[in-house]
Amino acid sequence: MNRLYKATPDGYCGDEDNGQTSAWYVFSAMGFYPVTPGTQQYVLGTPLFKKLTVTLQDGKKFVINAPANSDKNFYIQSATFNGKAYDKNWIGHADIQKGGTLDLKMAATPNKQKGTTEAAFPYSFSTFTTRK
Repeated sequence: MNRLYKATPDGYCGDEDNGQTSAWYVFSAMGFYPVTPGTQQYVLGTPLFKKLTVTLQDGKKFVINAPANSDKNFYIQSATFNGKAYDKNWIGHADIQKGGTLDLKMAATPNKQKGTTEAAFPYSFSTFTTRK
């Protein structure tokens, strides 16, 4: 995001004819992305902002807080969703639609214990086919 998008003539990369590049940027700036189309999961990443609020169609709000977020603190150490510990590496569309608050504790080093259980992994077609 910092290398390919900037206020210069060549600061907007890719084929923007269908809005895909813009969609990628907006999702990535919020800190999540629909990696696997057809699923209800958004894989978590690093938000660009320390706080952002998405106002949903029904007036509910989905808030992402990452107050320690910075150029150096881009690893999620831990998370809570609506005050409860949240270990998943993804968030579901239905959870976002309900509204709520996702608090992210950010740091300069990765927490290699976070999100390591099978339930924490987002859907993957490759692992789905090996389980059958």
